[in-house]
Amino acid sequence: MKTVSIFLNTIDKVKSFVNDISKFNYDFDLVSGRYVVDAKSIMGIFSLDLSKPIELNIHTEDGVEEVLEFLKPYIVQ
Repeated sequence: MKTVSIFLNTIDKVKSFVNDISKFNYDFDLVSGRYVVDAKSIMGIFSLDLSKPIELNIHTEDGVEEVLEFLKPYIVQ
């Protein structure tokens, strides 16, 4: 499992993020405080506090580099 911080501060960013990660067959979770939601769920994402970066857990070891390259616009250093 790989964890990165992402920032989804607009509705358009959330929609494009969900469309982008839905192309992968891996499991993704978003963690904000004590809440964990499926990152492929738009409704779940909107239940989180999007005013600050949130953690994305990528549940795979094989294609992590490909996923990270695809998600570069959302990743916060």
